[in-house]
Formats: sequence, structure tokens, C-alpha cells
Amino acid sequence: MGPDGVAARPGTGGSAGPLEGRRAVITGGASGIGAACARALAGLGAYVVVADRDGDGAAALADELGGEAWAVDLLDTTALEEPALEADILVNNAGIQVVSPIEDFGPADFRRIQKLMVEAPFLLIRAALPGMYERGFGRIINISSVHGLRASPYKSAYVTAKHGLEGLSKVTALEGGAHGVTSNCVNPGYVRTPLVENQLADQARVHGITEEQVLSQIMLTESAIKRLVEPAEVASLVAWLAGDDAGMVTGSSYVMDGGWSAR
Repeated sequence: MGPDGVAARPGTGGSAGPLEGRRAVITGGASGIGAACARALAGLGAYVVVADRDGDGAAALADELGGEAWAVDLLDTTALEEPALEADILVNNAGIQVVSPIEDFGPADFRRIQKLMVEAPFLLIRAALPGMYERGFGRIINISSVHGLRASPYKSAYVTAKHGLEGLSKVTALEGGAHGVTSNCVNPGYVRTPLVENQLADQARVHGITEEQVLSQIMLTESAIKRLVEPAEVASLVAWLAGDDAGMVTGSSYVMDGGWSAR
């Protein structure tokens, strides 16, 4: 095992495909968007490292995909400061949400979200770039959100963090371009994940309405397409950004929000 807790880099991917020989590390990879990304990348031949604080969930998915699990608490950012991270593809996906008016928003919750969704991606990118530069290839893919480009009430910490991630991604793109490293954001609207499902109850409490009303009147009110995004749809875009065909795509934010940001 390396100092980052991830085993030594394998020589080939999980199966023949355009990403064969590439090593992909996906944070928050045990469920939701992360799990969909792990399956999509493994399906194209990448060797996937499923990084998640849910060690059992990460291990189960890694076993299914012929990859490996990395049980890691990304809130322990001190542990991420020194290790090198062996990755050709890094998908920064881990996230949490707290819904509350600013005047009631707990300072500890605000700091926790910035640590997980800005500081941890910075440290992982920092750890992965030297190896990417050495090999002349790298793909940094940051799972942002429409909230990286737009704001919503009661989500001050989440919106702040996603805007910060957008800036980090652009700086990474500018620094990495000369080394064969691209950096992009994927910006979905509301995705059918446990994170969104948990928000239904929170939003219902804050607004004093039912969960069904939250979905129709709040979450999807700005979207021209009135449904949740599926994790596999997000993963399909991540898979394209990870490949050779996206070699000239960097510093961009790819919106997948059903038309929300077109308004």
C-alpha cells in the first residue's frame, strides 16, 4: 500500500477498452453519482479505486468491478496533505448538504462543507498532479452542480463550496494544460441520489410544505424538463471527459440541468 492508503498502480485496467491502463479514483464512489461513475469508467477498461468513508460499500462495489476500495474520511484533511495519489483520472464527487437560512446556519456545518467539497478536492488534486505531469496525461473531473453557477436560498454553504470548486477547476486547467492534464466540472441539476432524497425532508421542513410539493414547486420549478437527472446520465459525461476525445476540453463547466440555467 502506498502512503495515501491506495495500493500500487496496476499495469492494466479492468477490461479491454479505451481507458484500459488508466487508474481512476472516484470519491464518494460507493453510491449515487460516484458509483455510476465507477461503473462507467470500469466499463471502458479503467481500473477503479472506490474512495468512500463507507468502507463496506466501497469494498462491495470495488469487488464487483475488479477494482479496489479506499476507505477514507475526506474530512480528515490533515491526512491528505502529504501523500502522493496515483491516478490518471480523479473524480471529485463526495459531497454533503445542509439546508437552513443563513441566520440559523451552524458555523460548524458551514466549515464542514467547505472542508469536504473544496479543501479535500484541492488536496487530492495537489497529490495527483505530480504523477499526472510525469506521465503527460491526467483528467481532473469535478462533480459540481448547477449551484456552482446559480444560487438558491437556504444553501449558503453548498453554493459557496460549489462556486469555490469551479474556481479551483479552472486554475487546475490553466496550470495543467502544458502537461497533458485537463480539468473540468460537470454541473447537474437535481440527481436521483440519497443526497437529494434527504433534501426533500429538509426542504419540506424549512418551507412548511409536503415533500411532493418540494419536488414540483422548488426543486424542478426552474427546469424545462420536469424530472430528476439519473446518475448514469452524469456518469456518461464523466466517461467522455476522461477519454482521449476530450483532450482539448479543459476549464469548462458542462451543465446538465434540464434547462434550469437557460433562464
